Amino acid sequence: MEEQTKGKLELVATKSFKPYDDMYKIVDYLNKSLKHKNLMFGLTKNDDGFMTITIYEV
Repeated sequence: MEEQTKGKLELVATKSFKPYDDMYKIVDYLNKSLKHKNLMFGLTKNDDGFMTITIYEV
């Protein structure tokens, strides 16, 4: 059963906020620093102009 869930992402949390130009640098840093903890971070820009950071457990 473990093989079936391998490689799947589990959503841990999301947070939306006003745009911040260098936020991608923070997300890149978090991804590099916490990879060994099986965490992955994503950043998207919403249609309403806000940005959303998403945290996944790998």
